[in-house]
Amino acid sequence: MTLGFVGLGAMGQLIVPRLMAAGHQVTGWNRSRDKAEALIASGMGWADTPREVAAQSEIVFSIVTDSKAVKACALGPDGIVSGLKAGGIYIDMSTIEPEESRAVAAEFDKCGAIMLDGPISGSPVTVVAGNASVMIGGDEAAFERAKPVLLAIGPKVTRIGGNGLACQMKIAVNLLLMVEVICFGEAVALAEKGGVSREAAVDAILKSVAASPVLGYRGPFILDGKMPEVPLADVTLQQKDMMLALNLGRRLGSPVPLAAAANEMMNACRGLGIDASDFVVAHRVYRKLGGQE
Repeated sequence: MTLGFVGLGAMGQLIVPRLMAAGHQVTGWNRSRDKAEALIASGMGWADTPREVAAQSEIVFSIVTDSKAVKACALGPDGIVSGLKAGGIYIDMSTIEPEESRAVAAEFDKCGAIMLDGPISGSPVTVVAGNASVMIGGDEAAFERAKPVLLAIGPKVTRIGGNGLACQMKIAVNLLLMVEVICFGEAVALAEKGGVSREAAVDAILKSVAASPVLGYRGPFILDGKMPEVPLADVTLQQKDMMLALNLGRRLGSPVPLAAAANEMMNACRGLGIDASDFVVAHRVYRKLGGQE
């Protein structure tokens, strides 16, 4: 297929090569072209606006920071909606508010095009390994048309339901991931305080029934010299997801006390000036609170 991709940040730069490796022709756009140069050199086409991307594509993807950015690239003067042909499919992979995603989908429907919310669950590590999962909300027939393309991104593709429900599910998944990683830091700090070495504590957890894929690749980051210079997801990015969970819980009347606790730990990271690091750095907050640092 001829595909478009809008937003070539950390995730987009990894997804596009997978699409091209599957034989698809991809045209891309990013606010700063310099992030796209390596992809252009490897065969990706370039367009000067999201509208031009859409005009050349059967399916257009986007993955950007928040709902404001989604609206700008999808509905702006040179947005995707103004270039996508009738019957074309737009799949937004961003993590945004479900109601905001539904509002954008309604605008595409007015123009005879289809929008699906398709957030991706996974980090750059899981995308590269081919283990990322994609959740889809929206029209079932459009989902079936897009599914072969989605399987080039990751092997686990699931339709959750109508528009916005994939975004809602992604927020729930990120809540679970966030709490798990932060609790991991709490557990290691507790073990360390009692005399267990950090290396032994991490090793024991990763060999226990509490181990999980996310702890498998993130857990070792807290060992000396292992924290990545470029975080998989920094404190600010993850705190945005916790705010989404808190707002969703408030709107639905569903309690999310652990989201509130995770949000406060991110505040503590910011207060200590360590928010540029991967959010597993919350382990340092627990150590400091326990008098270990």
